[in-house]
Amino acid sequence: MCGIAGIFDLTQQREPDRALLEAMNQTQFHRGPDEGGVFLAPGVGLAHRRLSIIDLASGQQPMFSADNTLCVVYNGEIYNFKALASELEALGFHFRTHCDTEVILYAWQAWGERCVERFRGMFAFAVYDSNTRSLFLARDRFGIKPLFYSVLADGQLVFGSELKVIKAHPGLPRALQPQAVEDYFALGYVPEPKTIYRDVFKLRPGHTMLFRHGEPVPAQNQFWDIPFKPVTVASEADLQAELIARLREAVQVRMVAEVPLGAFLSGGVDSSAVVAMMAELQSDPVNTCAIGFDVKQFNETEYAARVAERYHTNHFQEIVSSEDFDLLDELAALYDEPYADSSAIPTYRVCQLAKKRVTVALSGDGGDEHFAGYRRYRWHMHEERLRQALPLGLRKPVFGALGRLYPKADWAPRVFRAKTTFQALARNSVQAYLHSVSICSDEQRAALFSDNFKRELQGYSVHSVFDEHAANSPTDDPLSMIQYLDMKTYLVGDILTKVDRASMAHALEVRVPLLDHPLTEWVSGLSPEWKLRGQEGKYLLKKSLESRLPQDVLYRDKMGFGVPLAKWFRGPLKERLRKDLLESGGLAATGLFNQKYLARLFDEHQSGRRDHSAPLWSLLMFQATVRDDQFVVAA
Repeated sequence: MCGIAGIFDLTQQREPDRALLEAMNQTQFHRGPDEGGVFLAPGVGLAHRRLSIIDLASGQQPMFSADNTLCVVYNGEIYNFKALASELEALGFHFRTHCDTEVILYAWQAWGERCVERFRGMFAFAVYDSNTRSLFLARDRFGIKPLFYSVLADGQLVFGSELKVIKAHPGLPRALQPQAVEDYFALGYVPEPKTIYRDVFKLRPGHTMLFRHGEPVPAQNQFWDIPFKPVTVASEADLQAELIARLREAVQVRMVAEVPLGAFLSGGVDSSAVVAMMAELQSDPVNTCAIGFDVKQFNETEYAARVAERYHTNHFQEIVSSEDFDLLDELAALYDEPYADSSAIPTYRVCQLAKKRVTVALSGDGGDEHFAGYRRYRWHMHEERLRQALPLGLRKPVFGALGRLYPKADWAPRVFRAKTTFQALARNSVQAYLHSVSICSDEQRAALFSDNFKRELQGYSVHSVFDEHAANSPTDDPLSMIQYLDMKTYLVGDILTKVDRASMAHALEVRVPLLDHPLTEWVSGLSPEWKLRGQEGKYLLKKSLESRLPQDVLYRDKMGFGVPLAKWFRGPLKERLRKDLLESGGLAATGLFNQKYLARLFDEHQSGRRDHSAPLWSLLMFQATVRDDQFVVAA
């Protein structure tokens, strides 16, 4: 697990400045504190930070082919590299190391751009080919590993594993991307391929780019998508057996390491399933770690402890104070662009804890998306039955009016929050789902933004993000569609981003067996009834694990990894919030926001009339992230 950086001259053959490239690489020292390396040649410079996991004695990067015509920098793990090495040796290639990095070099020589189709794992890499004066960038199927890039005004391509790498280049203009601001306040993150900067982009998951000297900037090329191709089902018993076999194998290939290895154990179904598989696959006790809060409704450690006891793991846990808000500015620096998932705080802490014991940890991320575990899936499907019963032409005026008139009741159980339901019923299925996951609704964003900023948006709306993915979806089944939307937006933009930055801040590698792409392809093809049956999400996964996990782990209500934001904003963060929202040196200076609406959000939250925790946290993280940039909208 590592960090990569580079400069590639698209128009001339200027050799990049070594000091600049080293400075860019140094910004991501935390991603690879073991070693660093730089390669320079006319027109290209590649840099790397290494966290040694496999083949500790060799495997240094940048790495070169035997004939020195190819150079690679790489972040990730390719789990089938030994099988690929055997295949490449049969084609006449000779290996000097025992690591997966060298496999990428010869896979590129043998199969060109299609080499990525053979890789099983998580990766972001760049291959420079001096024969063709080209640079090939690739990112894994789910975007577990990040990759940012920008083409500067002087014709130089710069790229890196984190946005801070590119920000370190003095030639980067830090102009605000207005669409990214709209997206962020709807979703809580900036979705691919955008970043908060107009001139910086993310390589989409499952995409590649081939840059050639003297040629225009290429489009991103997709090499994989979630297929949702129906699979043959014999019986439920057969399905359960096959799921366990596939899950066990996905875990097994991720247990190869020459450093201490363990797992996160939250006490939820997904991480517990991973730990159960690990315990069956190794004779030594599994190293597990868990984080809890000193507030009961945010603490799952008792369930984690039950799983740890069942499998006799080496279990470590820490209880984090419910006043653990001191990380706010550290998180802003870590994520580089606005990121509003407050569970980044406990995620940071669990990675910090894990690093004390291990260098590699397996996680259960991806299970909710694959097996329909989120509560919002159940609500959406309930609403979908009503949407299918009435045409949009009737629903839109009737439920739209009810949604406007019905009072908002944040304090009430979801079943009584009819305003949100009415608003969802007035929309089509895709836009209703967007409405249900939005931090700030369309109406709230319209009130939040200043008139000047809304003119800069030129009619753009976050709706286009979901509409684009829906148009490209391989399925039109209502449940599968929203799973697909989540895998294209929330999973990569929120969940995987959170884990990558939090883990790499501590030089910890996190592997994600539930995002194994052969497993994913199979699970996606299962009928929706095997995922969500009645009110039970993860139906097949839970049934398959009944002999391995306690019933109250499998069938209790999902808790999540929350923090007490509402309490913080009425207590220790109140003055910080007031300063950032309402005083002249804070958000007011950007010109992006309607100051009267910011004051209303603050006052309503402080009085207890409304819980505005989510939008207030989004605003606070926005200010913490961009306060050093000149994001000012002209009057």
